[in-house]
Amino acid sequence: MSKIRLLLADDHAVLRAGLRMLLNAQPDMEVVGEAADGEETLRKTRELCPDIVVMDLTMPGISGLKATEQIREESPEVKVLVLTVHDDESYLHRVLRCGAAAYVPKKAADTELLSAIRATSRGEMFIHSSLTRVLVDDLLRGGSAKERQQGEDRLSEREREILRLLALGHTNREIASMLFLSIKTVETYKARLMAKLNLRGRAELVRYAMEKGLLNIES
Repeated sequence: MSKIRLLLADDHAVLRAGLRMLLNAQPDMEVVGEAADGEETLRKTRELCPDIVVMDLTMPGISGLKATEQIREESPEVKVLVLTVHDDESYLHRVLRCGAAAYVPKKAADTELLSAIRATSRGEMFIHSSLTRVLVDDLLRGGSAKERQQGEDRLSEREREILRLLALGHTNREIASMLFLSIKTVETYKARLMAKLNLRGRAELVRYAMEKGLLNIES
C-alpha cells in the first residue's frame, strides 16, 4: 500500500518534531520533508511533490495563506491541510478561498489531524466540527452567494477555461487532451472550481456558466 506523502510547514521545530513522530508512526503516512517558512514550503513542494502539505498560517516571510494559494495555482494535484491556532470564521473563509482542502485547529490536532489527512487524501473536504456551524449559518444567511462572487473574482484564467469546457459538456479526458494536462489535474481543477464557486453538480455548473455568458463565446 502506498503511503500518504506529507510535507510539514511550521516555524516551530518542536511542533514539527512532534508531528513527524505522530505521522510516521501511522502505517499509511510518511513525512517526506519539513519547512520553517513560506518560501521554503514553496521550494520543497516543488522539489518533493508531496500528496499533502500540512500548513501553518503564521510563518515568517510568505504567509501560510499566500503559500497555500500559490501551491494550489502551481501544483493543483498537491492538497493543502491547514493546521493553525486560529479557529475563527474569518480565517476559515480566507483559507477556503485560497483553495485549502482541510482546516484543523491545533488544539484539536491530537484527535482530528489523522482523520483530516486521510479524508483529504481521499479527495474530501475536512472542516473541524467546531467550525462547520459557521458554514451552515452562512448558507442560512445567504452567505453562499457572497462566497460565490468572491470565488469568481479569484478564478485563474486556466480555471475559467476549464469551467467553460466543462459547461460545454466536455469530459475530463477530453479536456485533458485539449489542454495537454493529465486527467487527474483536470479533476483537481474541477473540484477546486466547485469549491470556490459553491456549486454542486454539473447542472449548477452549466447554469452558472450560462448566467455568466461563458457559453456564448465561440469554441
